[in-house]
Amino acid sequence: MKSWFVRFITSSIGKKVVMALTGLFLISFLAVHLAGNVQLMFGDGGQAFNEYAYFMTHNPVIKFTSYGLYAFILLHAIQGLILWNQNRLARGSQGYAVKRDRLATAPKSSLYMGSLGMVILIFIIIHMVQFWAQMKFTGNVAEVTYPGAEYAVKDLYTLVYTAFTNIWFVIFYVISMVFIAFHLFHGFESAFQTLGLNHKKWTPLIKFVGRAYSILVPLGFAIIPLYVYFYLNQ
Repeated sequence: MKSWFVRFITSSIGKKVVMALTGLFLISFLAVHLAGNVQLMFGDGGQAFNEYAYFMTHNPVIKFTSYGLYAFILLHAIQGLILWNQNRLARGSQGYAVKRDRLATAPKSSLYMGSLGMVILIFIIIHMVQFWAQMKFTGNVAEVTYPGAEYAVKDLYTLVYTAFTNIWFVIFYVISMVFIAFHLFHGFESAFQTLGLNHKKWTPLIKFVGRAYSILVPLGFAIIPLYVYFYLNQ
């Protein structure tokens, strides 16, 4: 017999809870990732960013957390696709009038969460192949030693900088941030609702923070390649 935990996470409610928890974890990761990427704009030749990247890839706690991050990204994507397909099949079995009413009242972002998620998953795969895999599994990333440092670090800055001097990659990156913004706009508030964290006192604040976060964080990511291309690249 299946344990209660397996029955729960494979149920419709369980899938939504898993989506909410993994989504909130990934949302918090975005803020940390943005804080690191901002160092690309320091104009110090990449020292701050490369030392940050070295710390993130050598600290045992962060390395362990990163494996959880990869698992959560995969789990979030799989559960999202399963729920999207279930909702699509459910809508297909309903009458036209019911579907029309739902389309009229549902937030636009919630209607396209599956499609948005697919585009974002493609972006994440390209992003990881472009940077993370290059650094981890190839010899294409040189090492540099900064004055006063006791160890060499991989020059991830040059890899990222080179990518951000390509206008087509910059456009692709910025457009991907727009998709992420729409995904966050619905996902942030939806995660709290799924977990039952609704209260007339706190829900307006959660909604405000979620909408601000969904705009400011993707905007922050989008500004970085634009800054590199139009300012540092001159």
